[in-house]
Amino acid sequence: MKSHSLSDVLSIADARRVVLAAQGLARAPRGRAKKSHVLAAIQRMGLLQIDSINVVARSPYLVLWSRLGDYRPEWLDELHAEGALFEYWAHALCFLPSEDYPIYRRVMLDGLLRGWQGVPQWMQAHPAVVERVRERIRQEGGLRASDFESDQKRVSGWWNWKDEKTALECLFLTGELMVPRRQSFQRVYDLRERVRPGWDDGPEAANVPAKEDYFRAQTLRAVRSLGVARPDWVAEYFKLPKKGNAARLETLAEEGRLRRVSIDGLPGPAYLDPAAGRAPAPTLTTVLSPFDPLVSDRQRLKELFGFEYKIEVYTPAHKRSFGYFTLPILHRGAVVGRLDPKAHRASGQFEIRALALEPGVAATDELAAELGAALRRLAAWHGTPELTIGRTTPKDLAVRLME
Repeated sequence: MKSHSLSDVLSIADARRVVLAAQGLARAPRGRAKKSHVLAAIQRMGLLQIDSINVVARSPYLVLWSRLGDYRPEWLDELHAEGALFEYWAHALCFLPSEDYPIYRRVMLDGLLRGWQGVPQWMQAHPAVVERVRERIRQEGGLRASDFESDQKRVSGWWNWKDEKTALECLFLTGELMVPRRQSFQRVYDLRERVRPGWDDGPEAANVPAKEDYFRAQTLRAVRSLGVARPDWVAEYFKLPKKGNAARLETLAEEGRLRRVSIDGLPGPAYLDPAAGRAPAPTLTTVLSPFDPLVSDRQRLKELFGFEYKIEVYTPAHKRSFGYFTLPILHRGAVVGRLDPKAHRASGQFEIRALALEPGVAATDELAAELGAALRRLAAWHGTPELTIGRTTPKDLAVRLME
């Protein structure tokens, strides 16, 4: 990544390069993807958000494809089942590197998640169902929520869940249950002592970092995963409290753990990973999941790339501007447009229903050739090799993408 050191004032272009290099989105990988590359990519990002929308590949698999290209999706499932990854909440529900379990154990013990406060109250109000769920798993082993039958009439509550599902989630949030694997993408819950048999919190949680150590560790991870970050970007990456965030960053900079810089045109200080340097010019062209770490912080995306993005899954169809599940297009260091895809697995067709470049983005021969190649690779990886392209902006781009 490093070629020579960065100045104390980074241009927007330099900041983009650093972030893309840190995220593994600067250049296409060399050679064929390996299972170890999947784990390395997640360790580099620090998290991999889980989402079940299946218009194209589910988000965690697509995020990895954007970085690794043609890899085997089952490698992610295998790493999870082998214990190299675990599931828990970071900025959202994520796959996380197993070596980070100790710091997330502090989240479980202290209830540091936003919205966690309702968990102990619900468990205290429903002791019978909690114990029933706990005992079944103890006796039968790992179970899915669908393994618990319920005839209750569900009219309110968390996501309109049945009580057994809520009990499973509460026990998961407090760390008593873990998810060692998924079955047809449904979570399988099991006792923590069976998933991590060698773990012991120790006297007064001696094996678990203290609360402030947790915040420091996650702050450093956020900057490392982004390469360079403004304070708001740091807090958003792992959903850390904003209170105390600026002071913590300053302390880490004074200790030499981070380097204080500024980004030209953006307010306030920024903080650079000392291991980062001036990255080479990005050459990768790919598409990004709406839940990609590069995209998930919409404000950072706007500030750094000038790209305003909203996922329209929850927008009524007649009010959508771009499509149900639009994917941003990354081209040589810029986010240049978005497309609305659909993988028709039964017919082997990968349909681009609409594709629009951003105003002011020129549809150069280079862009058309590289984006067309990326779309063909994505279609082939999905097992839907028949690529079709509907309306595009500009209008002639559809034909050029297919050349």
